[in-house]
Amino acid sequence: MAVKDKIAEHMEVVGSDGEHVGTVDHLEGVNQIKLTKNDPASKGTHHFIPVDWVEHVDEKVHLTKTSAEAFQQWV
Repeated sequence: MAVKDKIAEHMEVVGSDGEHVGTVDHLEGVNQIKLTKNDPASKGTHHFIPVDWVEHVDEKVHLTKTSAEAFQQWV
């Protein structure tokens, strides 16, 4: 099963440092994860992160980037 097939709405997204980055709203197209805008980390704005940043998925979506790197580079 591909990593993106394991990503579901409302899953927590964490950086490689284990820190909270956001909450999955849904997959946008085939290559991006749209994060919810009502998560405190998003400050009221939808943000997008590439599926390529995902290291693995269990009960959370784990990124290859730290939370600080994700915050600096998300769209």
